[in-house]
Amino acid sequence: MSKTLLPITIVAAIARNSALGKDNHIPWRAPSDLKRFREITWGRPLIMGRKTWQSIGKPLPGRETIVVTRDPAVLGENLPENVHIGHDFEQALALADKLGRAMHATEIIIAGGAELYSQGLPRAKLLRLTYVDCTPKADTFFPDVDWDHWRELRRQAPPLGPKDEFALEYVDFDRV
Repeated sequence: MSKTLLPITIVAAIARNSALGKDNHIPWRAPSDLKRFREITWGRPLIMGRKTWQSIGKPLPGRETIVVTRDPAVLGENLPENVHIGHDFEQALALADKLGRAMHATEIIIAGGAELYSQGLPRAKLLRLTYVDCTPKADTFFPDVDWDHWRELRRQAPPLGPKDEFALEYVDFDRV
């Protein structure tokens, strides 16, 4: 890509064992984190993989969603409004940048899954992570991070919400 992209932010909820999911589902309930996710991502383009899209099951209002898939037919013929296809990570980044600039967004969000986190990590400017105080059985994990390249900006331990299963900690990092 010849021009500079909008900054890339990775948003993820991660268990103590780096778990992200099991059988294409999040293995905990954390409505407080879903609220935070909405606040972080509102008005921004989101890049997510096909499995993440299918696990959410619907378009997210107030955002443009780019689903990365090699086979767009699996998503059906009529994509909902504000949902787009990227055939690979680079195409998704270019589309997210174009949509983001049209929306006057300040960043591109990578919202999962594990493969896209791995591809986006070397180019990300920010990590906005929620640490979930559990160690569930999982089949999908957040990639290893070389913490020498990141510094902690903020850390917050919010009170446990009435429907949250486990304690949460919100931690933001930027690339050094």
